[in-house]
Order: sequence, then C-alpha cells, then structure tokens
Amino acid sequence: MAMTITEKILAAHSGRKEVNPGEFILARVDLGLGNDITAPLAIEEFNKAKARKVFNPRKIVLVPDHFTPSKDIESATQVKILKDFAKKQKIEYFFKVGQMGIEHALLPEAGLVFPGDLIIGADSHTCTYGALGAFATGIGSTDLAYAFIKGLVWLRVPPSIKFTYMGNLKKWVGGKDIILYTIGKIGVDGARYAAMEFNGEIIKKLEIDGRLTICNMAIEAGAKSGIIEPDKITEQYLTKLPRKKGYKIYRSDKKARYKKFFKFEAKKIDLQVAFPHLPSNTRPIDKVGRISIDQAVIGSCTNGRLSDLRVAAKILKGRKVKSTVRAIIIPATQKIYLEALKEGLIEIFIKSGAVVSTPTCGPCLGGHMGILARGERAISTTNRNFVGRMGDLQSQVFLSGPAVAAASAVAGKISGPDSL
Repeated sequence: MAMTITEKILAAHSGRKEVNPGEFILARVDLGLGNDITAPLAIEEFNKAKARKVFNPRKIVLVPDHFTPSKDIESATQVKILKDFAKKQKIEYFFKVGQMGIEHALLPEAGLVFPGDLIIGADSHTCTYGALGAFATGIGSTDLAYAFIKGLVWLRVPPSIKFTYMGNLKKWVGGKDIILYTIGKIGVDGARYAAMEFNGEIIKKLEIDGRLTICNMAIEAGAKSGIIEPDKITEQYLTKLPRKKGYKIYRSDKKARYKKFFKFEAKKIDLQVAFPHLPSNTRPIDKVGRISIDQAVIGSCTNGRLSDLRVAAKILKGRKVKSTVRAIIIPATQKIYLEALKEGLIEIFIKSGAVVSTPTCGPCLGGHMGILARGERAISTTNRNFVGRMGDLQSQVFLSGPAVAAASAVAGKISGPDSL
C-alpha cells in the first residue's frame, strides 16, 4: 500500500508494515522532551506510578528554557525538579544555564534529531523537528511520563495534507512569511490533527533554518505535525552536527493518499504580519497601515537562529532603534549567541540601541525579559499572539519575521525594510 512519509515513520515505529489514518497505534519513541513548565508534571506522574527507572536515560532530554535564568522562587523550584530527576536517573541531556538554549533550536543543533525519528515533547512546538524528516509532535505531561517509563506513546495516525510552493521568493521573504501566509489561507484549524507535508521548489531551496521555522508553526494551523522530506540540504546539515547516529530517510510514495492538496505561488507571498489575536489574522506588509509599537522582539524557537539574527543586523546596521521602542534580541542558543558575537552582530544590535538577552523563551509566553503593560503593542518573531500572550490582557502582539520586526524597531511603527 502506498503511504506518506508520516505513515511510513509511524508504521516502522509501531512494528507494522502499514498504517492508515485514523488508526490508533502504540509507537516506540526515539526521544522524549520536557521543559521547565511541563517536565515537573511528568516527573510527578512518574513518581506516582512508583516507577524506578526511565526506559533509556540517553533518550530523554530536559531543557529549562521558559523562565530561565530563573526569575523567581517558583521558576527556580521547577528547574531544581528537573536537575534532581536528571541526576537520579543519570539523564545525560539535561541542559542547565550556560549550556541551555531554547529547546526547539537546541535539539537539532546538539545532534539529537535525525530523519526517520519519532520524537515527542511536552511542548506544542515539538513539531519543529519535522524539518529534518522526523515525525515530531507535542503531547501532554502525563503522556510524557508514560514515555519516560515505557519508551512508548499512544497515537492516532493523522491524515496528511500536502502543501506545495512554487516559484522564487521575493526579497526579505522567508520561512516565517511562508507559514504565516499559509495559516492565513487555511485558518487556525485548517490542518486540524493532520500532518502538514511541505514541498515544492521553494521548500527545496530553503536552508534548514527556514524549514525549521515553517514546521515550528504547523501547530498554529491545528496540525499534529509538520514534515519535510530530507534532501541534500538536510544531509549536508547533518554532517556538521556534533553527534552522529544511523538514520533512515523516508519519502512519500507517488500514489500516497492525502486529505487535501494546496498549491501556492511565491509571487503572491509578501512579507506578512499576523494581527491580534490569532496567527491566521494575516496581512501583507503593504496592507498594514500606520500602527505604532512599544516593543520589538527578535528571537524564540521560531526565529532566534543565526540566519534570523543576520537579517536583523543587516537592517539595524548604521541605524538607531526608535527612542519610543524597546528592542529585545534573544539568540536561541549559546552557540548562536557566540557565532553572532564573532560575526559582529551583537555589536550592531547594541550600537543600534537594542538589548541582547541570554537564550530564553522569555517574552514569547509572557514569562519575563519583555512583558507588555496595558495598552502596549509589540511586533514579535514569536509564534503566538493570543490575548495576554506577552503580558497584560489589554496589550497586543503582532507576529512577523525578523526583517519586519527589525525595520519596525527603527521606524517605531510596523514597517517593511524597504520603507526605511
């Protein structure tokens, strides 16, 4: 039977020759991820079950990234729970401050994600890793506890939806604009519990950073996962990783079944801005109008990678952040931070009047490092703009890629780089 890449991975991990959309399976887990918000709940359930050992200490990753460096006693306690569990269970991949990064940027960089893997995480943006040809999805903390104990996860096989992108992207347009445009077209439930499979000549030309951004936001369309078939760009990326392991590349069969097909032309994809309070509330930059901002955030698991910082630096070089704007730049990992420092990007940011943070999720979820007051507006490269997401319930968050966020910081209003 012809199958999609998603179905092939799930079949292989459930010991079956084939699976069908809608079927429930018990699948073997290659990697289980928890952070400082979700893992303490999983650890509590692990202890309630009177479990003594995790199924494999090398297949569990704990990353305190949401409220770190700890901002108060409660967040410090959360991190301590992870640290104590990691020590007791001899978990190798516990990333403390100084080694830590934003989890969905850190894991690929650390060589913990490979094609054909089945990866679960108690964080909805675990779908990021589909950019490397893995099946990756977010789960609840109780499911993560079960995976800690048994190394298994219970799943319903999702149907697949194919998204094809043709042509050549316009100047400044990147992965964030592609996925915001897509979500704007299909809605926040347009891919509900489906696997979003991205392909076409635009995707094939994108570097891994752009692919990670696209798959990261599959959940914002309601998807179970996002995935891109591995190719030469994927394999080149894998050769540079610090950790190597065997992997298997899966590809969709030509006669594989899809729930829906979508095809988009690059000439119609402009720089995008998602208005409050949904990622689907998108408009092209030339339809935004004059909207003043109080804060610009460049970072997160969506757009905190080196390529994103390079885009921002290109725009901020020789310019000043508007005096009425707080510009906050957050490299997603320590390695990215160091590379940005070596390239002179950090100096550009500081001279422009921006501040640079240690890696953290920070303002993305209203954690810290950039909380909004009542009535304030932010332009942000993060992935969600729900009511109160970044602070007060009466604040507003507009989503964009790094080009628009950096240009807006200079202009003091939401703007594209070509308008400066």
